[in-house]
Parts: sequence; structure tokens; C-alpha cells
Amino acid sequence: MNLSRKIAFGSLAISLAVLVIKGFAYWLTGSVALFSDALESVINVATAIAAVIAIRYAQMPPDREHPYGHHKAEYLSAIIVGALIIVAGVTILKEAYEGFLAPKPIDAPLLGIAVSSIATVMNAAWSYVLIRTGRSQRSPALVSDGKHLLADVVTSVGVVVGVGLVVITGIHVLDSVIAALVALHVLWSGWEVIQENSGGLLDAAPPEEELKQINDIISEHSVEAIEVHGVRARNAGSATFIDFHLVVPGAMTVARSHAICDR
Repeated sequence: MNLSRKIAFGSLAISLAVLVIKGFAYWLTGSVALFSDALESVINVATAIAAVIAIRYAQMPPDREHPYGHHKAEYLSAIIVGALIIVAGVTILKEAYEGFLAPKPIDAPLLGIAVSSIATVMNAAWSYVLIRTGRSQRSPALVSDGKHLLADVVTSVGVVVGVGLVVITGIHVLDSVIAALVALHVLWSGWEVIQENSGGLLDAAPPEEELKQINDIISEHSVEAIEVHGVRARNAGSATFIDFHLVVPGAMTVARSHAICDR
């Protein structure tokens, strides 16, 4: 099992642990804001499962039906993750609205905040691992999972601050206001994940810096050729597909021109 798959399974284990911890915090307090935080953790588990499946599928070798490989499975997984995040945001917004209409006092708020903070620290540490590993392994599924966890950390901090304000001020409706703000942040993070990964499905070109690097490498190894033009490239998960026109002298043998191509 390679590093990407190990990290994906680790993400699933962490997400399940965090879900249990945040669910316990909600059970202790009955807070709508903490419920919204726990609900987002349900989506974390779903996204972790999607990442495990996508990475396994993306690493399958090319076959007759998929001669270019299965790399785009990770982009598809990331877009599904983005859609799930948006569903979670809408659900949280609904709960916040109902809580706004009928605000309730929060039970055992300090204990709930302490329990929720443990889960937030776990998520913060693991999101760093996911994003760093995802970028080094060129895994869109891991990066999107990590960014989702990072968004979860931001919302969790907001929830803890909000519940603290409810305790200090005694204004119970603040609980629902914080939950609504969490929902808006979740909706935005879901849209960002979809936007970032749609380019991979649409064969978008790599960034300018990467294209420059590709051109430099081709130029360095095309000695003896007359010119290289029409360079095109597209990223597909961990793979980069490149094609270009290589112009060689008419008197050059086929074997010699192939040697240049192989280089």
C-alpha cells in the first residue's frame, strides 16, 4: 500500500474519532452550533471514504476501456466531496433557522467546549498532514479532504467562541446565529472545492510555472532537432500528459529521430 492510500485510511480513522468526540460534545450541551460542527464531521467521514475509494481506483493501471489510466477518479471524488459539503451547509442552515425561532439554553457549556476543542486540535494537525502529503503526491482527493478539514477547524473555532459568548452574555439566540455563520462558511468551502477540481475534469492546462518547466526540459533534451512547437499539457491527478511537434532534419534517420524523442 503506497503513502497516499495509507494517509487516506488514516484520514478515515481520524474523521471517525472526531465525529464521536463532537457528537459527545453536542450530546452534553444540546447546542445548535455544536450540532452544526458535529454534522460537518459526518461529511468528513463521507469525504474520507470517497478519498479512499478514489485513490485506490486512480492507481489502477490503464486497461482497454481506459487506455489513459484512471487518474481523473480523484477529481470526480473531490467534486462529490464539494457537493456533500454544500448539502451539509444547507442542513446546518436549516437547523440554525429552527433554533433561531425557538432558542434553548445550553447545558454544560464549558465541558462541551473542552471536548469539542480536543477534536479541533486533532483536525488541525491532520489537515496539515493531508494537504502537505496530497501536494507532494499530487493527489487532488487528499488535498480537497485536507482543505475541508481545515475549513472544519475554522468553523469549530468559531463555534467555540460563539458558545462562549452565549455563556457570557446569556443571549441564547447567539447559538443559532453562530450556527448560521458556520453554515455560510461551509457552503463557501464546498463551492471552492468544486471550483478547484472542475478544471481537472475539463483537461485544464497546468499552471504557467509548470508549463515553463516542461518547455525548458523539452528544449534541453531536443538537441539535434530543428525546433519544437505546439507544446500542450494537461494534469490528470498524479500524471501529466504532454504532446508536441518535433521537427528534425529531412536527412536524419528514423532511428536517430526516435532517440531524440526517447530523450
